[in-house]
Amino acid sequence: MCVARLLILSLELIMKPVSFLAVLCIATALFLPALVLADEGHDHGSAAPAAMGPSLPRFAAVSDLFELVGVLEGKRITLWLDRAADNEPVTNARIELDIAGEKFKAEPHEDTYEVVLTAEPTPGVLPVTAIVAAGSDNDLLAGELDLHEQAHAEPVSPAGAWARYASWVGGALALLVLIFFARRLSASRQRRPGDAA
Repeated sequence: MCVARLLILSLELIMKPVSFLAVLCIATALFLPALVLADEGHDHGSAAPAAMGPSLPRFAAVSDLFELVGVLEGKRITLWLDRAADNEPVTNARIELDIAGEKFKAEPHEDTYEVVLTAEPTPGVLPVTAIVAAGSDNDLLAGELDLHEQAHAEPVSPAGAWARYASWVGGALALLVLIFFARRLSASRQRRPGDAA
């Protein structure tokens, strides 16, 4: 590996102060681009998307007539209703939800429906029942909303990986400088006049 080879070469040349300084300059020149790339503002065009945390809790309820999908975000549930036969969105329906024994009427929006809960649900599995009326079609759908406490994952950016490697390189260079000065101090103590009697 390039870094390990550079460290071994540096340790071999540490006896010679001029060579050590040259190796230190070369190492700095080699790793300076890595430190510059660690800047999060650096852009190479379309960057890879950062890894995101867990997705929002959702439920699905399906019957012979309808497919209902709900996504929970805080106290708000957004609903999508499609016909089961052809996946065509149903935008003129009346939807009543029963979530863990509490009843709600869904408010229609352009192509979705929305329910606002009285409080954020606690973790667990909540039964969901929906009564759907669209034109002459009426149906009862059932599903479950599975809520578990999840640790919030922070996005991981490629720049963070570069910064981690740059810190290792910086630590290795600092160690080499300490070794260099320790050897010089040791050599100067051995050469003091008057020590040999």
